Amino acid sequence: MACQLVADVGNTETVFGLLDLDGREVLRHWRVSTRVPRTEAEYGVLLRALLSTGSGPRAPIRRGVIGSVVPSGDRTLRRVMSALVDGAVFNVSARSDLPIRLDVEEPLTVGADRIVNTLAAKVRFGRDTIAVDLGTATTFDCITADGVFRGGVIAPGLSAGLDWLARSTAKLPTVELVPPAEVVGRRTETCIQSGVFYSVVDAIDGMVRRIRASWGSEDLLVVATGGFAPVVGPHAATVDRIEPFLTLEGLGIAGAHLDR
Repeated sequence: MACQLVADVGNTETVFGLLDLDGREVLRHWRVSTRVPRTEAEYGVLLRALLSTGSGPRAPIRRGVIGSVVPSGDRTLRRVMSALVDGAVFNVSARSDLPIRLDVEEPLTVGADRIVNTLAAKVRFGRDTIAVDLGTATTFDCITADGVFRGGVIAPGLSAGLDWLARSTAKLPTVELVPPAEVVGRRTETCIQSGVFYSVVDAIDGMVRRIRASWGSEDLLVVATGGFAPVVGPHAATVDRIEPFLTLEGLGIAGAHLDR
């Protein structure tokens, strides 16, 4: 079965995925650091190594799709992916010919991740949707049932809170982000975990309620996605579904539309 290679390039991590050609199924995925500078040769070695992992014959890769919010490395990644796929490599941006509409004041500034989240929500859910993307930042994308991006909210992400505490204080350690066993911590590490974790959970619920009141939609779906979605999503009362790979699926669906 042929597949496509997609890359979701964020400020902290880049997520690569192999998807079916329709973009509906994530076959394999890998996370690597975006902050590590890589030459074209290094990127090529890394991607070939990732693609070679696993058992069984490798399916032919018919196209590549890149969605990036870090433009400085786009050309390098495009050249590397072009050498690995049999067909075209597409960069998704606000100028891409996709069946969605960006109903905001400055549509050309909308990030590729929010664009493909809009596309995936339209195709997969067909309902007014708030896509809560839990990555470097926590974003709330407001998407109508017919694929109109109405804007949203951008807030600091989970890792930002942990990193700020570690950088700005002399005695507070860096801790792993996990749900604390109790709200009231009895050690410094668990106090930090509880403070950061539940601050984000409560911020999600509070912001979703504000958006609901502002939007006035009667059939509103709240979907958590992004790297922290499986950790945080189950604890947020307002989250209806957890879809960690919504952005990858959106890139795959975009590739199917653009490769016609």
